[in-house]
Amino acid sequence: MSEQESAATESGIGEPSDEWREYHGAPTGTEIECEGWRQEAALRMLNNNLDPEVAENPEDLVVYGGTGRAARSWDAYDTILAELRDLGDEETLLVQSGKPVGRFPTHERAPRVLIANSNLVGKWDDWEHFHELEAEGKIMYGQMTAGSWAYIGTQGIIQGTYETLAELGRQEYDDDLEGKIVATGGLGGMSGAQPLAVTMNRGVCIAAEVDTHRIERRLETDYLMERAESLDEALAAAEAAAEAGEPYSVAVEMNVADMLEAMDDRDFVPDVVTDQTSAHDELEGYYPSGYTVDEADELREKNPERYVEESLDTMERHVDAILELQDRGAVAFEYGNNLRGQVEDHRGREDVDSGMWPLSGSDPEDRQAFDFPGFVPAYIRPMFCRGRGPFRWAALSGDPADIHRTDEAVTELFPEKESLARWIDLAQEQVSFQGLPSRVCWLGYHAEDDADGLTERARFALRINELVADGEISAPIVVTRDHLDAGSVASPHRETEAMKDGTDAVADWPILNALLNCAAGADIVSVHDGGGVGIGNALHANNHVVLDGSELAAEKARRVFTTDPGMGVIRHADAGYEDAIDEADQSDVAVPMRDRQ
Repeated sequence: MSEQESAATESGIGEPSDEWREYHGAPTGTEIECEGWRQEAALRMLNNNLDPEVAENPEDLVVYGGTGRAARSWDAYDTILAELRDLGDEETLLVQSGKPVGRFPTHERAPRVLIANSNLVGKWDDWEHFHELEAEGKIMYGQMTAGSWAYIGTQGIIQGTYETLAELGRQEYDDDLEGKIVATGGLGGMSGAQPLAVTMNRGVCIAAEVDTHRIERRLETDYLMERAESLDEALAAAEAAAEAGEPYSVAVEMNVADMLEAMDDRDFVPDVVTDQTSAHDELEGYYPSGYTVDEADELREKNPERYVEESLDTMERHVDAILELQDRGAVAFEYGNNLRGQVEDHRGREDVDSGMWPLSGSDPEDRQAFDFPGFVPAYIRPMFCRGRGPFRWAALSGDPADIHRTDEAVTELFPEKESLARWIDLAQEQVSFQGLPSRVCWLGYHAEDDADGLTERARFALRINELVADGEISAPIVVTRDHLDAGSVASPHRETEAMKDGTDAVADWPILNALLNCAAGADIVSVHDGGGVGIGNALHANNHVVLDGSELAAEKARRVFTTDPGMGVIRHADAGYEDAIDEADQSDVAVPMRDRQ
């Protein structure tokens, strides 16, 4: 048994499943072991989450984000698989924090699986109570796409990071990132997309990462170009590439707080500074300065209280280094990991009026954690207002040709979208598949009369369903998305930060999103607490639809891919965003209080 497997057994998760060892990723091909493709899709996507090519620590059931799991224990994993194999076409399986807890008769159009992860009642909704329950084996952290069986590896976040940086380039530099240097931290399952997203936008990336294995993994999968032996070597290579206008990425093995402080000491100011370490979890996700990975892991086990304090001390230095570089001219933003929130909550660095971003030239003594913005209010919210967000799909056949056919289909459907065509070309050339071949592209609502009033997402899903029915795609496609989407999240430090009407923390919207997608007939629906910002800081929902070529799949696709992006439109219209109100008017989305005035 490996050291990781031994640790998993000691933690109460149990010894890794023999079935998991045998699968070694998602089953592929056109033969199924379940009663139908909707159940089979759930089984394959769960196993895809735990594919060693996809997950960060599959022996411990951890998919990404420090502790984001796909199932609560290996016994629960085995039981989920057994239930999915027996699940009928008019039954629904209930999964509570990674444990199958019930199966009920429903109907053909109901979801086959309903999932709830990490949810706690408000007064007790914090890490302390969560960890007590977790230690007793009563709950697990589902992150976002880990516990909803929708994770597809680093390829899943790549376009979101690409879109964020593309918009930054348009806003700050009137074009792309050519000749610009981006400094960041983290090369894990999600953060590992950063170097490739920068180079896709023709920029230069310097990434700090404490874990040598993560650096090696990003090099192996072509998300990263080179590794430097020192920061000075990395800076020299980055400056040379920027001066030549060449896309380039380099990693240096060091703590990101140390790296940013060292840049400041050297009077090196990157054009852009951001971060995507797992700062939402100060115990399991973030590494304090002054330790190797092995030393930090030992400290975590022997003295978790000290570990947490040293992590938070490092986070405060991390934030201060970002603020210093911002004052010296760098464009700064947080990429949704709650780094600022941790420093605000635990180090007394109070929030300020977000309308003051950026606070260049502020007195260092007066700097606060939120003196630089999150990526959503800075760059993404106009897209959310129009229901646009990360739409993803996986080929259950395992055949890359099926994804290539969908690439052709999406560009054929939307010939006017030059940025979409460019993205597909870049993805085909540069994004390596991990596990089941998959793709992501940002599509929204935007229903037009000449397209029968169908939304962008519905049009594309229906086209995929036709291709499956016609045999041009060899097996069904499962369509899902990130939880980070237009109408599926309440997260005051990320997706709903600085809402126009002050409703950052109103969590009715993701609940309505999940309920509506159940009513519309999604095949898997999930609701989680925490996500990428930590317990008590967010509520979010997700869905899957299996496109098997049937009329039932087409019926579901028409509804779900109208309701899901439509939630983004009405959520932002309700908050008073003109872009959302305009989208509602153009696409005939009902907004009752406005329509009946």
